[in-house]
Amino acid sequence: MEGAGFFLNNEMDDFSSKPGVPNVFGLIGNEANAIEPNKRPLSSMTPTIVLKDNKPFLVVGSPGGSTIITTAMQTILNVVDHDMDIKEAVCAARFHSQWLPDVIQIEPYGLAKDVILNLQLRGHEVGPRGGYIGESNGNNDNGRWNLWWR
Repeated sequence: MEGAGFFLNNEMDDFSSKPGVPNVFGLIGNEANAIEPNKRPLSSMTPTIVLKDNKPFLVVGSPGGSTIITTAMQTILNVVDHDMDIKEAVCAARFHSQWLPDVIQIEPYGLAKDVILNLQLRGHEVGPRGGYIGESNGNNDNGRWNLWWR
């Protein structure tokens, strides 16, 4: 849009259209992220390269608005801490919490029933998420590079 100082595309939802009003992902907008000329919106883009012995070991990325950061983090933790291969890590069920709304959203079969109950007993609201939480893309080096996504 000529003269406005920014492009019109799907990144516009990353701006706050009005303080106190949630966007498409339920995130509450604030004045600091208001639409202004020549300003970049808050973004959750998280392209990540994990090194092992100073060499690329794992590459992870995800689309998905506010779920990008938790999707990338859970994929990395599944490989690094839970010894999953990249395909298992990318395909594993996920959960997401963004504070506002203060609900831990889970994919179907995303958390064991006893974990959900334990979270609820500690005062957390846990709810199902319609559909998947973020897409995950990943590569890792097991002698070769493969691309996995879901």
